[in-house]
Amino acid sequence: MIEIDGSKGEGGGQIIRTAIALSAVTGTPVRITNIRVNRPNPGLSHQHLRGTEFLAKITDAEVQGLKLGSKELVFAPRRIKGGDFDVDIKTAGSISLFLQSLIPAALYASDRLRVRVRGGTDVKWSPPIDFLRFILVPALREMGAEIRIELLRRGYYPKGGGLVQVEIEPSALSGFTPPKLGVDLVKGISHASNLPGHVVRRQAESAEKRLLDLGIRSEITLEQVSEISTGSGIFLYSGYKSGSALGERGKPAESVGLEAADSLITELNAESTVDIYLADQLIPFMALADGRSEITVREISLHLETNIRVVEAFLQRTFRVERTNGAVKVLKP
Repeated sequence: MIEIDGSKGEGGGQIIRTAIALSAVTGTPVRITNIRVNRPNPGLSHQHLRGTEFLAKITDAEVQGLKLGSKELVFAPRRIKGGDFDVDIKTAGSISLFLQSLIPAALYASDRLRVRVRGGTDVKWSPPIDFLRFILVPALREMGAEIRIELLRRGYYPKGGGLVQVEIEPSALSGFTPPKLGVDLVKGISHASNLPGHVVRRQAESAEKRLLDLGIRSEITLEQVSEISTGSGIFLYSGYKSGSALGERGKPAESVGLEAADSLITELNAESTVDIYLADQLIPFMALADGRSEITVREISLHLETNIRVVEAFLQRTFRVERTNGAVKVLKP
């Protein structure tokens, strides 16, 4: 059984998601201790329960400690099965975080897995669903993964109500070494639900202007809907780099657009091939893939360090991290 100290590194949910996913893939039981002990609300949250419950369901796992606030979890999986499923994370629990643990496991299932997930698509402390649609999933397809992701309805905090359908075929992964790309065009989506139409326009226009001031052209789609929840946001991307921001009560729409643009510009100015968010997400897939993978990122995040540590515990795969001119190289031989 693999022993993981949940207080190390990032010390939060990332450890749980990566450890449970790799436990499912390898068939190796895992015990995670000290779960989120340094967080304001320590132990397992509703978000972690939903993700672990579902992986336990599709792997017929024996689980101990699967309850709200638990600081220790034992997960002992069997084989991963496919099928059609519906999952409700409740309110605005992050669909993106739920999928972080599901996708690696589903690639090694016995059959195709199709899941309709209800929850939050655009919420704080989580990658927006557009990050998966336009950054992570395209990268995984380059590695050989057969994944389809469809946004059916957005869900914002606190009501949620978002709906995403994901289909994943069992797939063999190959190495991933993306080139450093120039910036020809930035694409994006400015979205809002139950808010005046000028909100999405102002978010987009402020982002477009900030980018154009630097000579960068952009095409930002406006998405105005009326769903269960109320909220807004903007997602910008070019290649494997992105920037995003969410609207808040009292926060001008222009500030939302500028925040997303500045976040993307920081990534575009770096001598890197992927952004910091994609880098940490790729680590488990790079470890599982056949062949060499190499990415460069502008800085090493705690999430990336944490994922490397968990991966090395399960797979005995060693990553090399080397500082280069203006970036950090992450290599899996």
